[in-house]
Amino acid sequence: MPESSPSPSVPGTPSAGAPAIYREKLWPSAWIWIIAAGVSAAGILVFAPISMAAGYTAAVVLFAVIAALLILSTPAITVTADTLTVGRATIERRFVGTVEQFTSGEATAERGTRLNGLAYLCIRGWIDPVVKIEITDPADRTPYWLTSTRHPDRLAAALTRS
Repeated sequence: MPESSPSPSVPGTPSAGAPAIYREKLWPSAWIWIIAAGVSAAGILVFAPISMAAGYTAAVVLFAVIAALLILSTPAITVTADTLTVGRATIERRFVGTVEQFTSGEATAERGTRLNGLAYLCIRGWIDPVVKIEITDPADRTPYWLTSTRHPDRLAAALTRS
């Protein structure tokens, strides 16, 4: 029985060796990196009373930690002929139904007032467009997946081609 619950894609799964039709990493935007640098710079102020060297060291270490966390938590969207993987969740393509794309106010409504509590989400606040992917597996209670994407038209096209 296929599942759409989050589970890591491991070698031996259908998507492990198949060529990707579509692939996207949801990298942080430039302004997220600017905020990370600003928060890191605050380390200088905290440790400056001890010594400026300690302040600069703290800023560098803090930025390295924040950067590592941002990079390690960056999800990927991968579409192959047989599977769809969004973040940690993978499902067979045969259980993918209709695909809708939303931007601006409509995307905000999909992430907010129209959101179904059972939906699987892979949302990044620094990416506005979202794609809603209907899940048709009768054994799965998840009605749809909602994912951020910088290229909603390309993702929708990859999911609707057979």
